[in-house]
Amino acid sequence: MGMPVAVKDNICTADAPTTCASAMLRDFTSPFDATVVKLLNNAGAAIVGKTNCDEFGMGSLNINSIHGPVVNPYQPHGQSTLWEDRERRAAGGSSGGSAAAVAAGMCDAALATDTGGSTRLPASYCGVVGLKPSYGLISRWGVVSFADSLDCVGVIGKDVVSAERVYDALAQFDPQDPTAIPESTRTRAHELCSHHMFPWVSAVQNSLVGLKIGIPQEYFPTSLEPSIVAPLRRVLRALKGRGATLVPVSLPNTSYALSAYYIIASAEASSNLARYDGVQYGLHVPPPPDALPSTPAETYAYSRSAGFGAEVKKRILLGTYALTADAFDNYFLKAQRLRQLIRDDFHRVFAVPNPLASASAPPTSAPDGVHVLLHPSAIRAAPRLDQAAALAGSLDNYVQDVLTVPASLAGLPAMSVPAGVVEAGAEGAGWPVGVSVVGQWGCEAMVMRVGKVIEEVQRENA
Repeated sequence: MGMPVAVKDNICTADAPTTCASAMLRDFTSPFDATVVKLLNNAGAAIVGKTNCDEFGMGSLNINSIHGPVVNPYQPHGQSTLWEDRERRAAGGSSGGSAAAVAAGMCDAALATDTGGSTRLPASYCGVVGLKPSYGLISRWGVVSFADSLDCVGVIGKDVVSAERVYDALAQFDPQDPTAIPESTRTRAHELCSHHMFPWVSAVQNSLVGLKIGIPQEYFPTSLEPSIVAPLRRVLRALKGRGATLVPVSLPNTSYALSAYYIIASAEASSNLARYDGVQYGLHVPPPPDALPSTPAETYAYSRSAGFGAEVKKRILLGTYALTADAFDNYFLKAQRLRQLIRDDFHRVFAVPNPLASASAPPTSAPDGVHVLLHPSAIRAAPRLDQAAALAGSLDNYVQDVLTVPASLAGLPAMSVPAGVVEAGAEGAGWPVGVSVVGQWGCEAMVMRVGKVIEEVQRENA
């Protein structure tokens, strides 16, 4: 491979600390490399360092870190080249450090993780490419868990080709990962994807005749800033000009996705983070010298109170409540049922059948369906860091993920590709806007092919 690659700080590396941007693991160095790190080394990549992130991957703006916030390195045209004069905006989270490293030219690609949009959101804010692969295609062994049923190792690249090269090196079955998808299912997905790609990939060069792009109407919520729509429309017009067919589609359960996501993710996080008790490993804070003899629970409380930040504590408490006997049926189980409805929505609109469905199951695809979906990656351009700090204490902070969590809940591949910048006169003028391409499970090749065409369109219009 021979390309410089950075690694997010919640992915284990034996030769560098893995802190998860948390005081709980401030001094932790893993005794082993994660599978994805081994694969990068085997492919000849040059690992240049670890990147900042939100604590344990929990956040949308990369301001929840013991290392401090990540500053977006993107520089709008005409802005002062002096660092002290530049506008300080958020890089997005939780993989903001990975996106910023790529955007600043420190590496060609970086490993990220994506639980509800943590690869795609910072990629959109920083003007780079961010790929969340299908759940189970890239090994999670050696990745510090946030929410096991949602976590994916993502790739952020300076362009689609860079992201594709890293993805190709990592998308291998790993027997150490209990969530890894077997080779037979991977082969089936590849065959289905290739079959449905053939009519429009084999056409005249640069032509998209035969490609059907779905535009989900639910992905234009009231929280979406109008300045985001214009770059998306330019991309859609260009793709239509190359022969693609634009099809309006409906994913009716999308409105429930954000609520379901935060219940499921917080519940899994409360379970995963229970291991950090300050006794077996992690930060240990003993009771004060003048304290009465304490119970083990009180000893854990001192360490966990000092080791976890405010956002992590909030999600642990929310998740613990959702798993209590009184709330389990009304919250956690309902969220899981909604998750299945969201999956079903996607499978109903895609022309490619679901490779994960059993051979005896009825078809879960639409014969006249679409090949990919296209929608804005974020509801806005990168917010200023002072705005981000204000958002941290409000519910608006969690709305940042509203367009990315549906694909995460369904385990589908999704890629954010730069689509231009906000037009002059609007908030965030000159800052990048991304569009997301979403495909059926296992159709990364289809998603990346459309992403490459979007890049071509942007170069032509530059």
